[in-house]
Amino acid sequence: MAAPRSAPEHVIPTHARVLIVEARFYDDLADSLLEGAKAAIAEVGATCEVHTVPGALEIPAAIAILMDAAAARGQPFDGAVALGTVIRGETTHYEIVSEESSRALMDLSVSRKMPLGNGILTVENDAQAWARARRSDLDKGGGAAKACLAMIRLKRAAEQA
Repeated sequence: MAAPRSAPEHVIPTHARVLIVEARFYDDLADSLLEGAKAAIAEVGATCEVHTVPGALEIPAAIAILMDAAAARGQPFDGAVALGTVIRGETTHYEIVSEESSRALMDLSVSRKMPLGNGILTVENDAQAWARARRSDLDKGGGAAKACLAMIRLKRAAEQA
């Protein structure tokens, strides 16, 4: 993933504090996504705190609650990463969960001007989910963390300009 062109290379989030909220509806997939996200965060010397919720619909509210609580304690997070998997089933529940979790995350990020990486997989089947979750394949957990870190760099660069 390329860094934003407006973010100077010297503004690296080595001291960034990242919140990860993961949905563990599919435990094995969640483990793989989390492994990728944690590796990407550690790679730049940032730190993370992981919280778990039952499903993807709970992720946006959990991020809002945890971000506010951390800020109130004087230990704010620099950004957040959402991790989870939504696999299409036989009902319309897939559309509700995938669309509403994504919409809520986008609303949260824009309204709070908060760097956020969305690593909620929305797929047709297990094979697609695993291809995206494995670090040796598409590593979408790592990709979501890198997106969050890129937005942290962009925000820091904008605040220093």
